[in-house]
Amino acid sequence: MSLDIRPARATDHAAITRIIVPTIRAGETYALDRDLGEAEALAYWTGPDRETFVAEEAGTVVGTYYLRANQAGGGAHVANCGFMTGEAAIGRGIARALCAHALDRARTRGFTAMQFNFVVSTNVRAVRLWESFGFAVVGRLPGAFRHPDLGPVDALVMFRTL
Repeated sequence: MSLDIRPARATDHAAITRIIVPTIRAGETYALDRDLGEAEALAYWTGPDRETFVAEEAGTVVGTYYLRANQAGGGAHVANCGFMTGEAAIGRGIARALCAHALDRARTRGFTAMQFNFVVSTNVRAVRLWESFGFAVVGRLPGAFRHPDLGPVDALVMFRTL
């Protein structure tokens, strides 16, 4: 796999939208309104408070992530990210490459830790991946996420130092 991870450009917006909108519509992994419009979804993912990156393989965007400060002020030294891959990228190591890139980028920017605020517990692949990178579950929010098929499920707070 020859994967290039680079900052997103305006020319990537359509490809990013093709990745993030189906994930948002499925409603299984992100606490976002499932009916969020395409423009609003893209604005969320590429907002001015974050750096957005894409993973490109053979000229096709196959995944994306954003990196931002988790909080302002006294919490600005802790990074936060969101990750999504296209359907065809699932199980191919794309998310692993994105996470490794995000950890390196966060260190470069001077963050001293990374926190995922709301990892849906039924997103087993993501939980397993984050744990393989040294993230620990530091909090459990019982029934905090309304899964479209399973009903209320727990959300996890995951954390690691950099």
